[in-house]
Amino acid sequence: MAALRAGHRRVLAVLASGLLLAVAGCSPDAPEDGSDGPVDLLRQDWEHVPGVTNGGDVLEVSSTARRIVEQDGGGGQPNPALNLAGTHLVAEGDFALRASFADVTGEATWTIQDSPPVIADEFRLEPAGLRLTLRGDDLEIALFDGSRPEKVTAPRPLLEEHVTVPDAETTLTVRRSGDTLEIADGEETLSTLPCDGIFESGTLWLGLSSRDGSFEVTSLTATAPEDVGLAAAGPAAARAERSADGLQALADRERPGFRIGAAVALGPLVSDDDYAQELIGNFGALTPENAMKPQYLSPQQGVYTFEEADAILAIAERQGMAVHGHTIAFGEALPRWMQELPAGTEEERRASGEVLLDYVTTVVTHFKGQLDSLDVVNEPFDVAQGTSLQKHVWYRVFGPGYPAVVSKAVHEADPDVKQFINENGADVPGERQDALLELALETNAQGGHIHGVGLQAHVYDLDTDAIPADDLRDTLDRFEDAGLRVRISENDVTDDHGTEAQAEQYAAVLATCLRSRTCVSYTTWGVDDRYNWWIDGHGELRQGNDFLFDDGRPTPAYDAMRRALGG
Repeated sequence: MAALRAGHRRVLAVLASGLLLAVAGCSPDAPEDGSDGPVDLLRQDWEHVPGVTNGGDVLEVSSTARRIVEQDGGGGQPNPALNLAGTHLVAEGDFALRASFADVTGEATWTIQDSPPVIADEFRLEPAGLRLTLRGDDLEIALFDGSRPEKVTAPRPLLEEHVTVPDAETTLTVRRSGDTLEIADGEETLSTLPCDGIFESGTLWLGLSSRDGSFEVTSLTATAPEDVGLAAAGPAAARAERSADGLQALADRERPGFRIGAAVALGPLVSDDDYAQELIGNFGALTPENAMKPQYLSPQQGVYTFEEADAILAIAERQGMAVHGHTIAFGEALPRWMQELPAGTEEERRASGEVLLDYVTTVVTHFKGQLDSLDVVNEPFDVAQGTSLQKHVWYRVFGPGYPAVVSKAVHEADPDVKQFINENGADVPGERQDALLELALETNAQGGHIHGVGLQAHVYDLDTDAIPADDLRDTLDRFEDAGLRVRISENDVTDDHGTEAQAEQYAAVLATCLRSRTCVSYTTWGVDDRYNWWIDGHGELRQGNDFLFDDGRPTPAYDAMRRALGG
């Protein structure tokens, strides 16, 4: 429910901002049925949509096969793209959308949603909306109400049906009238559905995708009755402003050059005015939470989808924010093709090694000059908090020396980006920290270029994960003595002992980092608990309370961070 309330506030903010890009009714081709003139969506911004190319008079859509795998490499929830960073529609009532399809091979999918999905590292929460899928003369109609599915990674539509169209090269119209949704092929009504509560946010987000094949969209327009109004609007991030007393501004006074950052997702950054202002108003750096992981950048071998990561980096550049890239060599968030690279024989390892290094070079070259720093190796040790290297594809192909192999390839592609090894559970002295320090030094001894380490500083349980200031100070001194820099890279803190204890832990980590010359930056792993979702051990969806903002409001932890920065 919080998302629906937030959605309504976002619409009001959009309408009040004066940043509407194209208001219906301005077109000379206004229809004669009492509606406003059409918004020509082909002429809007589709630059950052994976698989979509704007050919001028047409949108060309190709398959990307984007999926979200679970941490064990299983599953594969579809992750079709929406036009997030480009144009969406503001429509506070009835509307009509019309799309013409041509040259359809395989499948053509058109999605209309009332908000972007919430995407976590291993699942996607499907919002309310409509999905139309053409395959030959079959049209699949699926209506989603945004409710929590029984199995998070396998959402089921509220309603689903199949109807027959003359062929895939057709013109489909989606028309909302009150609580009814009509889908038509030309003048023929194909289906009438109840849509009470489905499109209530006042915004419409459009997606075009294909699981296989390709197609063209030769026209795409939107209209609304003249007493309703319709407009095309840009991203929320364009309306956000730096705050003169935000966290980064305070850090600039306390320690010039020290960066306060946050992990970000593109969906809320472009759709939620609260989230965009919280991020841009307070932070001087960002880490793409998921958009630069392998399954997002290369869903198929040799196919690269940089668009959403590029959109985040473009926002950072406009706002003068530094970017930390995340991540290159990692055992999770891998596309299926990368997980299954053969490594049984020396010949297979050599061939697979060339494929992996080609991926490294392509990715690092694409982002060259845009990243301040980069996790070249992420979470190398086993997930049970041990000290053995995980036996993932990078290890199987290159052996235990894979960090040096990757580091050298990154340096060759971009010698200026600062390289880090990022790990959890190494924030306080112990065997895990010993292993991380040894790995960083050994990597450099083998010709690598590791600048420092990332200490994730996740505090999921204050009884077991607490990071005392004295222990963190000793840790920072130890890495400094070894000639390495440190990032606090993913700090978040549970409120299971109350918000006061949460605030104290947040402030202790930041203050200790701020006062150490070897600790070069601080990043929290999220912005607002509105988008803080996880799956528990029973497969149940849970909302976390770990971040500095909660549903658009600062938490006590935020105030404690300000005090730690002298505010």
